[in-house]
Amino acid sequence: MNIYTAGTSQGSLDHNKGTEKAPEAILKEIHNNYSPHPITITEDNIDQTQKNIYETLIKEKEFAILIGGDHSITQASFTAFAKKYNNPGLIMFDAHPDCTNNFKTTHEDFINVLISEKVLPPKNLAMIGVRAAHPQELAFLKEQGVKVYFMNTIHNTEFMADEIMENLRTCDGIYLTIDIDVLDPAYAPGTGYLEPGGMTSRELFQLLERFKHLKNLKFLDIVEVNPEKDTNNLTVRTAAKIVQTFSE
Repeated sequence: MNIYTAGTSQGSLDHNKGTEKAPEAILKEIHNNYSPHPITITEDNIDQTQKNIYETLIKEKEFAILIGGDHSITQASFTAFAKKYNNPGLIMFDAHPDCTNNFKTTHEDFINVLISEKVLPPKNLAMIGVRAAHPQELAFLKEQGVKVYFMNTIHNTEFMADEIMENLRTCDGIYLTIDIDVLDPAYAPGTGYLEPGGMTSRELFQLLERFKHLKNLKFLDIVEVNPEKDTNNLTVRTAAKIVQTFSE
């Protein structure tokens, strides 16, 4: 298993500066001898950074983990991932749908880009934990037929996991992306968009333990952790535990 890092906040629209420091902080909390592969971040040129991410990850053939960084990195990472599978799928933990517009290389729009450019079949996308969506985003998701598990409808994580795993069983490769703001701010204060009413850490890890055993799970990323905004290193330590969960 390889671990890659993409320490950038270039796609955060200045809303979450500090995420560039997350990979180093997260890896510091993991007491294993990992040798991460840093992806080159080209300052003041987000398009080149995206190209660097794509060209690095297109070569990956095994299960791997990418530590960001803001959520825009998933656009390049998933695009590289999708090239290697006939029917790629995406499980996304996030408080936001990230599909405001079809604007490339921002953390607010990358889902719209992936679907609009036919990189990601909308039927192969499961969004979990959404609780802050613009009406424009909701209209897009409805039009595309995306399965969204809004936070206020999540009552049984076991049933939800069963349904997602059944719906995505025909995917030959599944990518799992975790925006740490899916968690309630009480459990993850170190991020740019604090949205009350989120998941507990326990709920998140219950689901991750289920998804961990998917035979077609091939890639994981963790994004939007901001050490500069953290309290008692709680968010960083939670992200480190996620990495450890998938590397055991």
